[in-house]
Amino acid sequence: MIVVDSNVLAYLYLPGEHSAKADALLERDSEWAAPVLWRSEFRNILAGYLRRKTLRFDQVLAIQSEAESLMAGAEFDVASPYVLELARDSGCSAYDCEFVALAVDLGTQLVTMDRELLRAFPGRAVALGDA
Repeated sequence: MIVVDSNVLAYLYLPGEHSAKADALLERDSEWAAPVLWRSEFRNILAGYLRRKTLRFDQVLAIQSEAESLMAGAEFDVASPYVLELARDSGCSAYDCEFVALAVDLGTQLVTMDRELLRAFPGRAVALGDA
């Protein structure tokens, strides 16, 4: 099991330069986990596609549904004190630290392309292409 951030999920469902890496990661390790927050972040990504008229409403609904199916049973709450401690000590956002906290709780790695997380948590966060 690995923890993936919302952007890694987006790379899986939305074509782009990192999509092939996300596909390969899912093939290698299909047990993905994320804090419940992923849903809000993912919806926000999809809303951007709607605003830019890159995707239609029915398409974003289908993508959201597929992503929720993938993550069913692998969404977790994280402890606020620990998230805030990580944010305080790293300078990263509390949003991002939720993913780190979950990776620590599950004893696994966080797969991300977020440079700040990769810098702040080198023992826990790994780049998508390196996972």
